[in-house]
Amino acid sequence: MSKMIYIVDFGSQTSHLIQRRIKDAGIETKFFPPENILDEISKQKPAGIILSGGPSSVYNKNAPTLEAKVYELGIPILSICYGFQLTARILGGKVISGRKEYGPAQISITSHKSPISNDLCEQSTVWMSHGDEIIKLPKGFEVIGATEHVPFAFANDTKRKIFGVLFHPEVEHTDDGQKVLENFIKICNIKGSIKKLSVSNLIHEIKNTVEDGYVIGAISGGVDSTVAGTLTAKAIGKKFIPVYVENGLMREGAENHVLKIFKKFGIRPIIVHAESEMLKRLQGITNPEKKRTIIGNFYIELFDREVKKLKGKKITHLLQGTIYSDVIESKGTKNADKIKSHHNVGGLPKDMKLKLLEPLRNFYKDEVRQIGKTLGLPDDFVWKQVFPGPGYAIRIRGEVTANRLEKIKTADNIINEELEKVNLLKNIYMSFPIMSGAKSVAVKGDSRFFGEVIALRIIESKDVMTSTWAKIPYDTLQKISSRIVNEVPDISRVVYDITTKPPATMEWE
Repeated sequence: MSKMIYIVDFGSQTSHLIQRRIKDAGIETKFFPPENILDEISKQKPAGIILSGGPSSVYNKNAPTLEAKVYELGIPILSICYGFQLTARILGGKVISGRKEYGPAQISITSHKSPISNDLCEQSTVWMSHGDEIIKLPKGFEVIGATEHVPFAFANDTKRKIFGVLFHPEVEHTDDGQKVLENFIKICNIKGSIKKLSVSNLIHEIKNTVEDGYVIGAISGGVDSTVAGTLTAKAIGKKFIPVYVENGLMREGAENHVLKIFKKFGIRPIIVHAESEMLKRLQGITNPEKKRTIIGNFYIELFDREVKKLKGKKITHLLQGTIYSDVIESKGTKNADKIKSHHNVGGLPKDMKLKLLEPLRNFYKDEVRQIGKTLGLPDDFVWKQVFPGPGYAIRIRGEVTANRLEKIKTADNIINEELEKVNLLKNIYMSFPIMSGAKSVAVKGDSRFFGEVIALRIIESKDVMTSTWAKIPYDTLQKISSRIVNEVPDISRVVYDITTKPPATMEWE
């Protein structure tokens, strides 16, 4: 038996996060699709198996499944969400399309006799994301935890070492989630050694990948692209050519930031101004997926143009700051659902001539920040707010016009100014307005006014896979609202989005 845990991937948005959490505990893991798991177990018996969640219903015609023999091998199994529903059905329980739960729920631990519930709090917050419900447990299973609406949220068969949770222990917002996983590791009777993230290995990998070629890099001024660019600059020096495209969709100050960061490497980024051309390409486009694709394709066109200007340099790669959450939301695995195409994942043309270099592709946001700190990037930058690659284009519902861009930039500045005044900005993962496209009636100067509604989104997160809305003081929200409706033309009201992820994504588009 190996000292490894196998993760069977049913397509959950957080399958890779399970691997990350187990790795944080110092245990080696391997990913497998459900179709191959028996063959893989026959090659090397793992110490434990984790069945991930997934977007399917167990009753879907082509829903992924497992052979029942997996449960007869005597290997400890932790089944999560869809994995638990599938386990219940295969072993004789009953699953129905029942009460749907997305986001936070309170769980009560009803038994601490099980090794999986050892040292868990009597009551805690868990993160749910399921549409089916288990209404009958298989023979031999006992309930060890329940929520208000889900009586079989946490159960086990200790004799067969099979454990099931309908919540997601791998996400940061599940209070005792890491403890559940650590308890499962103890059940598997394995111990691991924690390995530190090696920045020098990442730099070495870039050198080996690029060899004698040059890299042209898409640098937006955000955390991901700047960390990716800094790694590449350290790896290959002036053979890295950063390019910042000012397309009119970025926050103010991004261009100066890019120039400042790469100055210390003796590199002056190429600045491409394409504001009017970008707006022209987006004219009349209202579909968010089309916006992302247009922006992604336009970037590649611009980089192709710049490559042609760089005569005498063998440019082989295009650097992008893709991180793992981008990949997951763009349908990262076989059984996953596509949430949205990220402009640097699903928005790239198939006939692209350059090879992609994505040194951060397997890392989450908090890991990227850690890499940035190790590289010596200033704290105020490492912890700066995330800003999407497609910029304001995906924060404007409907058509992107010069007029609407000006309005959203004004609103954005107001939000961040007011949060900074009360020293809250540093604790926020993202804060931004959305031009909703919805209209509502207001009264301005005793006259009826029919204007656009701006939605306010302020959220807290670490790894991007889950998030919750920030509990901003009412006085601050009032100031933000008052300033926006008074200072931004044609805005009738401001609403505050208090939806968690899941079910909502962070951005509206």
